[in-house]
Amino acid sequence: KDLPTVSPEAFICSFEFTFCRDCMTTRLNGHCPTCGGELVRRPVRPEEARRRHPASTLRRPAQEASRRSPG
Repeated sequence: KDLPTVSPEAFICSFEFTFCRDCMTTRLNGHCPTCGGELVRRPVRPEEARRRHPASTLRRPAQEASRRSPG
């Protein structure tokens, strides 16, 4: 599920794999299935920074990301 850059519903691990709040709490028990790390709320980038440095629109399926994970 795509989450806006300003969404408080986005959670990330230390490798910046991103998950929605629902998956993080109901399916993943607070841990990244790819690297095993803790999932924490993704910080919201300030508006000026979003204009100058927009978020990537590239999305990788979880299967592709897990093949490239460091773990």
